[in-house]
Order: sequence, then C-alpha cells, then structure tokens
Amino acid sequence: MDKNGVYKLLLDRIAPERILRDEPMKKHTSFKIGGPADFLILPQGVEEIKEIVQLCKEEKVPFFIMGNGSNLLVRDKGMRGIVVKIAKNFSHVEIQGEKVTAHSGILLSRLAKMLLREELAGFEFASGIPGTLGGAVTMNAGAYDGEMKDVLEKIEVMDKEGNVFELQGEEMALGYRQSAVQNMDLIVLTATMKLKKGKYQDIKAKMDDLDYRRKSKQPLEWPSAGSTFKRPTGYYAGKLVQDVGLKGFSMGRAQVSELHSGFVINKGDASAAEVLSLIGHIQGKVKDKFGVDLCTEVKIIGEE
Repeated sequence: MDKNGVYKLLLDRIAPERILRDEPMKKHTSFKIGGPADFLILPQGVEEIKEIVQLCKEEKVPFFIMGNGSNLLVRDKGMRGIVVKIAKNFSHVEIQGEKVTAHSGILLSRLAKMLLREELAGFEFASGIPGTLGGAVTMNAGAYDGEMKDVLEKIEVMDKEGNVFELQGEEMALGYRQSAVQNMDLIVLTATMKLKKGKYQDIKAKMDDLDYRRKSKQPLEWPSAGSTFKRPTGYYAGKLVQDVGLKGFSMGRAQVSELHSGFVINKGDASAAEVLSLIGHIQGKVKDKFGVDLCTEVKIIGEE
C-alpha cells in the first residue's frame, strides 16, 4: 500500500483535520492499549463513509469500522490500512413520539440522558454501557434486565460495497451478543427504536439503581474492554475464573480484576501481548478444571 498515495486520495474526500496518520490506537480504546493505525478517519456523514468504503475497495486498502473502542483490544503492532471511527462525529438523533432514530456514533450514555429528558422508558439498561449505539446494535449489547433487541425496530446499514439498505424485525438476527450486522459484516448507520412513555422520576430511579450496581461490582476505575469473556451456557465467566484461583492474578501489567473476575484490566501501560497471554492462561485453566471453553467477548484486532 502506497501510504502517501492513499493520503492524497483521502484528501480529495475528507477534510485534513479528520485524517489522522500513524495514530496510536491506545488513544481510541477504553483498554488504552494498541499500536498505530496507518490512517484513522473521522467521517461526518453517510456519504463520507460510503466514499471511504468505495476508495478502499478500488485501491484494495484494508479497512476496519469502529465506534468508541469500548470492546476492542488492538495488538501492539497496530492496524494496517484505514480505521474508520464512527463516534461523536456521527451522532444526530430524531425523536418522534415514542419512536427514536439515532446515528450509530452516539454514545449510549448520552442517548439515555436525552431519552430521560423526553420521559421515554425502555432504554435504561443501556445507560451505563460504554460505547456507541452502532457497537451496541452489532453486539446486541445488554445489561441487567434488557438488551438492544428489546427496543430495536429497524436499522439502516451499509455493506462493504457501499450499498445502503434497511433490516427490520427478524432480519436483524439479534441473539446473545450477535446480529446480522456481525454475520453479514455490515456497517450500522442508524437505528430506530420503539420505546414507551414513562415518568421522569421512575426512569431516573432505574438508571440510578443500575449505575450504582455497576459501579459497586465492576472495576470502572481501571482501563478495560468490559466483560472479557462471553457467558458460557450454564455458567458465569467471572465465577469460573474465580473458581480456578485467578482472581487478582497478573501477567505483567495485565490483571484479572480483584473486584470482578470477569474483567481483565490494564494496571498501567499494559501491552496487548500481556493481555493476550493472560487471556490464554485463563482459558487454559478453566478448560482444564471445568472442561468449559471461554470465548472472548472483547474483539481482538490488529497486526500479529
């Protein structure tokens, strides 16, 4: 890949201040880990996203779509090609009665506060989930008593050819931490949700309760990517890790949280290699003792 040539082509489509070269991915992930991306682009609309996708196809440049980086572990060598960050630069919201349509880059916490002001109930579960709406749709994110499939009506997506279309109902294929977005390798542009009218005090009380439960049980003071492992059928990942004696266990600067064993945390400038070694160690110990395969919920990307 001719990086200078790609940069010139990008300048024809994107303002230079929204094209970041050799950008450390540790600046863009909640884990605070990751080597440099050749290019990190901050698009401001659907047309810019489409142009970047088509450019990558024409020039055979690898690309990756990310949100706020709350569920990513980027390897130490970083990312080749183009990373497209769809976050606060793409976060418009429209509210019509009980129907809400939002761009995929809006933070879940910000959207939850907007819906609280509108006295719309049903989205409280997402108020403390880090990350963007697009990431939540992709993962069918959930917490406590709710998940995205409970409120989603339809989504607008783009495929890797730049075609834009809608999926609704069963077409979204929403299951435990999975969706058609993942299965078909799509880009979420907007999501339309159906909520219900509620009372401000009731919605706020529920959000406050979930916030308290999260802060008291999760190591939010340390960089992490949230729950490291998916929940195995019939088990809880954190309890399995604790039951093999790995609560608080460290490899280098990566550690199993002493507060919640389902979280691997960055105790201070940890490398991706340290985190991956720790994850592999955990998986091996759990497999040996319980015969259970722990699959990562955190998405591991970047050059090996």
